Amino acid sequence: MKIERLIKMANDISDFFNAESDKELAAEGVKKHLLRSWDPRMRKEIIAYCQQDGSALSALAKAAVIKLDAEKTN
Repeated sequence: MKIERLIKMANDISDFFNAESDKELAAEGVKKHLLRSWDPRMRKEIIAYCQQDGSALSALAKAAVIKLDAEKTN
């Protein structure tokens, strides 16, 4: 899948969770969604993008991907 599509999807998911006032909880929600709904290959691609650049990810999406990477559950 093209990285641009994954970035858009991650940012859209983050927009949904951004209504949560506790941003740590919001990032955890995004991370859990990525674990439940994304194929492992998709998760690996977004993690690699975040490690290399990540500039197109929203702050919340980036925080969630960093959490995802830290868990090494992809």
